Amino acid sequence: MTSTVPASLTRTAEGAALQAVLLDMDGTLVDTEGFWWDVEKEVFAGLGHELDEAWRDVVVGGPMTRSAGYLIDVTGADIALDELTVLLNDGFEKRIVRGVPLMPGAGRLLAELSAAKIPTALVSASHRRIIDRVLDSVGHHHFALTVAGDEVTRTKPHPEPYLTAAAGFGADPWRCAVIEDTATGVAAAEAAGCRVVAVPSVAPIAPAAGRVVVGSLEEVDLPFLRRLITATG
Repeated sequence: MTSTVPASLTRTAEGAALQAVLLDMDGTLVDTEGFWWDVEKEVFAGLGHELDEAWRDVVVGGPMTRSAGYLIDVTGADIALDELTVLLNDGFEKRIVRGVPLMPGAGRLLAELSAAKIPTALVSASHRRIIDRVLDSVGHHHFALTVAGDEVTRTKPHPEPYLTAAAGFGADPWRCAVIEDTATGVAAAEAAGCRVVAVPSVAPIAPAAGRVVVGSLEEVDLPFLRRLITATG
């Protein structure tokens, strides 16, 4: 976990209903879920295997070890998990060398959160090397704290990444709004006790108690996130 949070920031929102906003990366802020799938297909083609499109819904949003391990199992590819994760990360990094496309509404929302000085964290199952490269495009300054999948003991769908982010701000998870695009990420955030805005990218996500489903980040702004907390608080 990396953090640029000064001690004075961790309690700035203590008197407010919304204490922090925690955002997923791939498919939520940046339009990269398709990049990952393309890299996976390319790597496995090099190993002599064709990936079934039906497997995409299984691996989307998951930690690298789970997704890569699943693809090894279903294809029978002769490659070690550690070796495969290196190939996948290398392939993805090459894809984003010229930058990454933001999801609709992402840039405006990040600017709004920054202007309002809302403690904001990036919480991703991607590895640190990938997060830092993506943030070169998105803007490191938008996030006071970032949590990478290879920096926690248990990544999504376990709640540890979101609990780590909330603790980093000294925030109550129940007063944190999480924005996620996959069922895996939603499960992690809800298990941590956070309120969730789901913006499905690949597979549908159903509404539920404490969760709102929207079609795009263009529907989400700071008043929306504050209402998410107070409506069920």
